[in-house]
Amino acid sequence: MNITLLSLFPEVLKKSLEYSLIEKAIEKNIININYVDIRDYSKNKHKKVDDYPYSGGPGMLLKPEPLDSALDINTDKNTKIIYMSPKGELLNQEKVKSISKYEKIAIIAGHYEGIDQRIVDNRVDEVISIGDYILTGGELPALVLIDAVARLIPGVLGNESSHEKESHENNLLEHPQYTRPYDFKGNKVPDILLSGNHKKIEKWKRFKSIELTLKNRSDLIVNKEKILKEYEELKKEFE
Repeated sequence: MNITLLSLFPEVLKKSLEYSLIEKAIEKNIININYVDIRDYSKNKHKKVDDYPYSGGPGMLLKPEPLDSALDINTDKNTKIIYMSPKGELLNQEKVKSISKYEKIAIIAGHYEGIDQRIVDNRVDEVISIGDYILTGGELPALVLIDAVARLIPGVLGNESSHEKESHENNLLEHPQYTRPYDFKGNKVPDILLSGNHKKIEKWKRFKSIELTLKNRSDLIVNKEKILKEYEELKKEFE
């Protein structure tokens, strides 16, 4: 996958990605990342890229000209352009999967109060939010998106099936996990995990996944009536 990152602080993004599996994927040519400084495309002698919004209001907006030029030079017709904004569609695992199938993406990490709407209307393919809260810039959301997408690209994790049973796969949160020691301050690992009964262990994991999802993220469950029925049946076996 080819990723183009457009930001006022590309060095922050580059530094952050140097300490991750993504850097190894870059070294293996599985992923290629092009860091673009939006200021380089400003025609202002002071490299000014922002201005006050029409009609007033707090903060500043990124001007359309530098972004438009940066996109012209660093993307082509096959590039899917994504803008990270709290106004966008909420990122979930299904969206991550769809983006991971693109060959080329460009991510605009906005700043200040956002970017001129004309760029959104005429250049952006998808607007994505990582949550219902406001950050000072789009760099962290861009990193979240890259990390989530990259790990689904074959060769990045090494174990291609490792993500299949994780949280948000199949609309359920991942079951609790334990490691050594068996007894930690009087809290013991559930004995079923040491039983060697793999079929029953898988059923227990399913039970715990449903239990955790019902408790923390019931909104993820599609067929709630069916899941509740399954949960009650498993509950009789494990409680």
